[in-house]
Amino acid sequence: MRLIHTSDWHLGQTFHGFDRQLEHQLFLDWLLDQIVGEQPDVLLIAGDVFDTANPSATAQKQLYHFVTQAKQSKPNLQIIMIAGNHDSAGRIEAPSPLLQVMGIDVIGTVKRDVSGEIDVSTLVFPLRNHSGETSGWCLALPFLRPGDLPKIPDSTDQYTDGVTELYRRALNHALELRGEANQPIVGMGHLHLTGGVTSELSERRLIVGGNEALPASIFGSELAYVALGHLHKAQRVGAEHIRYCGSPLPMSFSEVNYQHQALRIDFDGNTIRQIESLKIPRNVELLRIGATSDSSTLSVDKVLRQLMEMDLSPANPELQPFVEVSFVLEQPEPDLKHRVELALADKPVRLARIQTRTTSANQSNSGISTMHDMEQLTPEQVFQSLYARKYTDPMPDELRNAFSQIATQALHAETAQ
Repeated sequence: MRLIHTSDWHLGQTFHGFDRQLEHQLFLDWLLDQIVGEQPDVLLIAGDVFDTANPSATAQKQLYHFVTQAKQSKPNLQIIMIAGNHDSAGRIEAPSPLLQVMGIDVIGTVKRDVSGEIDVSTLVFPLRNHSGETSGWCLALPFLRPGDLPKIPDSTDQYTDGVTELYRRALNHALELRGEANQPIVGMGHLHLTGGVTSELSERRLIVGGNEALPASIFGSELAYVALGHLHKAQRVGAEHIRYCGSPLPMSFSEVNYQHQALRIDFDGNTIRQIESLKIPRNVELLRIGATSDSSTLSVDKVLRQLMEMDLSPANPELQPFVEVSFVLEQPEPDLKHRVELALADKPVRLARIQTRTTSANQSNSGISTMHDMEQLTPEQVFQSLYARKYTDPMPDELRNAFSQIATQALHAETAQ
């Protein structure tokens, strides 16, 4: 059996005010080519299908046009899609009666039976191979809110213990359905695992029930593979088979040198034979121009000269590079934006962001130019920013890990009070 694992499409997203419809369409066209070329049995979409709970008609049309094309290209393709924290659980489930007829399962909510008990059977799905035979099982759990979870008596951490219990119940149900068959059980989720690397100013922070992140131990050892969404960088967390595939498009300028990807997973019975990265082409470049952490002496005039000297080929306006311009200021520059716009006036680029910091230790701009930027900051990012203002060398990994542990302990202590 072969799976393709994707997540965090964020259809309908804008990048610093610029529409990304064509970028998303080119990704979907690429994914359709992978379905034709790689011939997967199952496509997993691990949450944040849309960028907002109320996606535009265009974004919704993109999704449903894609799944229709995918099924036409490979009629026996199974698609399993869960809601993320950006998605509306009810809205994404609304077309389920039509999609299920096509072999597409959408899970947005945790359903309960008439007695109010969680119905785990609605979270477990058979995985079928190219012959239509059941070759595995999938626990498809959407982004979980406190009301979705079972109550754990005497628990000091209701959210973590509730998530763990829900995955345990779903796994036990899958084990009963599998019986003695040599079939893999795959878990899906949209959450932040402890130790996962985030993309700076990209992911929306998940603080549910007082928890910043969940331990990888919430997943049972019987799971052959865990397909996760939410963190926008592909990575393994806790074990080789627990994976984030990352987002298909860059969501922040910190991803300028990052290769986005989907993951292809091949099984021999209950055993993973291979996990392969499917590299997603970048159709719109990210350009960072100007001062960096090791070029604090670069003057405003030198940065503007860099902009004027850029030599770029003409491009479709919807595919022109996004540009972030960074300055280190010794004094206020009230006309800075106007000067940047003049320098770029004849360039085939889109000015996405002007980032400024000051040489004065008393200033604390740190590149935060909007309230949105500020809301996205994590304690770790604030700590790194403060460190960067005082020291020129990169922060040691030991110090970063120690702070992360302290921050996690503090969150747990606050929850327990």
